[in-house]
Amino acid sequence: MRLKAGQYSQLDRYDIAILNLLSQEGRLPVTDLARRIGLSKTPAQARLRRLQTEGYITGFRAVLNPAKLGHDHVAFVELKLTDTTERALSAFNDAVQRMPEVEECHMIAGAFDYLLKVRTTDIKAYRQVLGEKISALPYVGSSSTHVSMEAVKDIGY
Repeated sequence: MRLKAGQYSQLDRYDIAILNLLSQEGRLPVTDLARRIGLSKTPAQARLRRLQTEGYITGFRAVLNPAKLGHDHVAFVELKLTDTTERALSAFNDAVQRMPEVEECHMIAGAFDYLLKVRTTDIKAYRQVLGEKISALPYVGSSSTHVSMEAVKDIGY
């Protein structure tokens, strides 16, 4: 996501520049960050700290190469729940948080309730995760799997 100055009344051009740079280069030293946005180190560091405190920056992490690690099989799973009360949704949300194979989980407004992005080593491993873990999640009624053939764009936020 590329942010543009003026879209966010609470952020000025320096804040936007910091967010854009760090979204691409999370390990950028503060001195380099300051130089590239046109501020000295101390004000750049203060802005960075404020952006973290206010929740615009929620953390820093390494973006791993799944293919190098043998986890290049991606499936998207549509799930329909048998119950969508707040209690059921909460139980499902809590359980899916504990599944390392699930990279992303989105509640959907539409023909199904949740969309999961599941990463495994291969189709056999995925089948096991589907049968033993996903199907056993609280209130799962049915699932439909779509296997990714190729990631055309994956920016890895």
